[in-house]
This record gives sequence, C-alpha cells and structure tokens, in this order.
Amino acid sequence: MVTRIISAAVGIAIAICVLILHATPFFNLVVAALAVIMLFELLSAGKCLQYKFHSGICFVFAAAMPFLLEYTEGMEIIYIFGTSCILLLFAGYIANHKAMTFEKISYMFTVSLLTTLPMCCLVSLENADSLHGVCYIVLCLAGAWLGDSGAYFVGTFFGRHKLCPEISPKKTVEGAVGGVITVGIVFAAYAFCYQLVQGYRGYSFEVNYLYLVFMGFICGVLGIIGDLSASLIKRQYGIKDFGNIMPGHGGLMDRFDSVLFVAPFMMFVLSHFTIFK
Repeated sequence: MVTRIISAAVGIAIAICVLILHATPFFNLVVAALAVIMLFELLSAGKCLQYKFHSGICFVFAAAMPFLLEYTEGMEIIYIFGTSCILLLFAGYIANHKAMTFEKISYMFTVSLLTTLPMCCLVSLENADSLHGVCYIVLCLAGAWLGDSGAYFVGTFFGRHKLCPEISPKKTVEGAVGGVITVGIVFAAYAFCYQLVQGYRGYSFEVNYLYLVFMGFICGVLGIIGDLSASLIKRQYGIKDFGNIMPGHGGLMDRFDSVLFVAPFMMFVLSHFTIFK
C-alpha cells in the first residue's frame, strides 16, 4: 500500500507539472510518450514485438499523431499519414506472410488505434477552449480514475454481488454504482471550486451542473468498461500487469485503460454541449 501511495504521489506531481506546461509542445511530447509506452505494453502482451518493422510503424504513428493534430491545418496530412502507416503495415505483412498471421497484424493495428487516438483526444480537449482546456483535461482524468477509487471503498464496505467474477473477481455491483455516483459528485464539486477560483481571477461564467453530473455518471460507466476490457486482455494473455513502470500500480496501460474510453466521450460531449457558459 505504501508503494502504491508513493507512486500515486509521484504521478500526481508529474501530472501537475505537465498541466502547468499545457500550452507548450511539452504537453504533446508527454501525450506522445504515454501513447508509445502504452502501445509497447500492449504489443509486448500480444507477443508482437518480434515483428520489428511493424512495431516500428506502430510506434511512429503513436508518436507523431499528437503533434500532427496540434500543428497541421486541416485533416489531409493526418489522413495521408495514417493511410501510409496502414499501407506500410500491410506491405510488411505481405513480405513476412510466412512468419506473421492476420491475427497478429490485426492486433497491432487495433491496439495502435486504441492507444493513440484516445490519447490524442487529450490534446483536442486542451485546445477546445483557451480558458477551460486544462479543466477539461482534469475532468477527463478524474472521470477515468476517481470512479475506481469510489468503487473500491464502496465495494469494500457494501459489496455483496459480483459484477464480472470471471474477469475481475473483486469488483462488485455495489462498488460499480458507488464509483459512478462518485464521479458525478466529484465533477460537480470540482466545477464549483473551479468557478470560484476563476471568479477570483476575473472570469465569470455559469456552470451547467445537470449536464456535468450526467456526464460524470457516463464517464464512471465508461471507466468501468475500460478497466474490465484491460483486465480481460490481461487474463486472456495470462499476465498480471501490463508493465511495472509504476511500482504498486503496474504499467501505464493499467492506469490509463479507463482514460482510453473516457477521453473520446469527453471530447465528443464538449464539442456539442456547453457546461461552462
């Protein structure tokens, strides 16, 4: 437990530094690094790192996308780059067809998209609003992570019915409900404090708490789906954690599995609905 707390404290300190530098290329560099490491962990779990050419293409895609999204105008270059990566993947598949199966190339293609595109949504959230961009990122991370904490405490004291015993034996229905409610409450509390702080800075706006709490509930559900999806991958590949980069927590995929589902939802909702007006 002490190791987990220390790792979490270090992670929070690093996250604060990254958010302070959110308006610089350093933020894109961190997002790219996270995507590459998570992709490495997934490729390692699927025993795909032996295909060095294909892995290299996947890593280039994950590293470049956060920068292309930020610093290119229009989608043409992104489409060309993405299509080129797919072309190279399948060209390598043809050249190495005796040693590589379609299942492997499909897995590599899927996990490349799974890690890269949702992480790019963090860049889009930061760019969505010059004033509230950082707040959107904080809400996204809170929606992905705090539901798990709420589920743990509620499940510990009130958990009686198993949620998915074959995938994650410790998760309970009561804990899941508690986690979802926790995210909604945290969203509302954070927005209230955020409004006060920005008010002192001279920025006045109203908070749509109805949208915010409902969005928090959905983020809580998506966080559970993301966590269970990662647990299922680990169980089917016979591994306990995706890595050990965070002592006591595992790999980055173990920490960001829920973010991969929450971030695209947040980006979609915030591009169609206004929570701060």
